[in-house]
Amino acid sequence: MEISDSGKPTEGPVEERPEEPTEARTTDDDGPAQRMFAADKASQLLGIELLDAGQGSAELRMTVRENMVNGHGIAHGGYVFLLADTAFACACNSHGPVTVAAGADITFVTPAMEGDVLRATAMERTTYGRSGIYDITVRRGEEVVAEFRGRSRVIRSVEA
Repeated sequence: MEISDSGKPTEGPVEERPEEPTEARTTDDDGPAQRMFAADKASQLLGIELLDAGQGSAELRMTVRENMVNGHGIAHGGYVFLLADTAFACACNSHGPVTVAAGADITFVTPAMEGDVLRATAMERTTYGRSGIYDITVRRGEEVVAEFRGRSRVIRSVEA
């Protein structure tokens, strides 16, 4: 589906974007990223799946559902951001210390549609002191949907 200059979808055939399901895999089933994700109720309720998490990296998957589509008929950018942010959280928490976002930004490259299967792949770029920089690419198949950059900060302690 094409988007016109006005930002609205244009008429035309809807392109199918099936993706072969893959079995979830992890590099450390009981690692800190997996434990954090298991307690992430927001991501669980949205059907986000953790496929892989290792030292400074993560891969997650989400299918765009009917209730995730905005008034233009495309996936609401907040859901695409949330998928990328969850991949970011898994990657930066894969080292062990509790780590949170200090900031993030996203560039939307192409719209996602209802039924699209999106994959977010996070990679650590650098860490320095208690801070880090992570790049996350959200794809539909091989097509880039969005690029996200997150800045992390290890926190000293978490109060219950």
